[in-house]
Amino acid sequence: MNIVVLVKQVPDSGAERTLSASDNTVERGSASNVINEMDEYAIEEALKIKEAHGGEVTVLTVGPSGATDSIRKALSMGPDKAVHVADDALHGSCAVATSKVLAAALGQLNADLILCGAESTDGRVQVVPHMLAERLGVAALTGARKLTVDGSQLTIERQTDEGYEVVTASTPAIVSVWDTINEPRYPSFKGIMAAKKKPLQSLSLGDLGVAGDEVGFAGATSQVLEWSKRPARSGGAKVIDEGTGGEQLVAYLATEKFV
Repeated sequence: MNIVVLVKQVPDSGAERTLSASDNTVERGSASNVINEMDEYAIEEALKIKEAHGGEVTVLTVGPSGATDSIRKALSMGPDKAVHVADDALHGSCAVATSKVLAAALGQLNADLILCGAESTDGRVQVVPHMLAERLGVAALTGARKLTVDGSQLTIERQTDEGYEVVTASTPAIVSVWDTINEPRYPSFKGIMAAKKKPLQSLSLGDLGVAGDEVGFAGATSQVLEWSKRPARSGGAKVIDEGTGGEQLVAYLATEKFV
């Protein structure tokens, strides 16, 4: 089975994140950038499928030149090769434009199965898997907490607030996963060294037949007009019980519309 895993480099969610004052995009140059957490679970699922059914795993990334670091880390987990779409014109691209570029790259990779995280920690819009399915004309099995492969038949348990739904489809298909699906492996020293020699193909927009004015700020369907940092946390309300504590508490809850 030919499996492609979509991997995005994002600012570390454990560190302070901010937007650039010049163009209101996510500040990546000075940030501590890592693999999007959900994508690590997608990589692990791809490797498990390869181990059980054979095939090849390719990592696909759209991002700046610095994303190579995350690609090599992804390869150290066990995938066979990677494709990196990098072009200065991509800066400022919205989800719609990003899905167009990813679809163009996937069109050259002939994937049976496309795996990705259910969301990215920087954008958190959860729409790219659906957009890709529409552009590629394949099934979308999204929000998976479990994936079963039986030949060309795919079955997932789609995680919901109430439990899960069972959804099936045939390959080719795209599956997005949550962090409940598995436990990603840690790269071994051997894997880290091997990753340095694994094939990494670089593609530009021209290689994909995508015009520069279809992506970036020029092709964006949405943009951030203004932003501000989260206000500092203030001290909470204190209730001193001198016989009327209960009344004060109820009055406060009513003010905050909890009761």
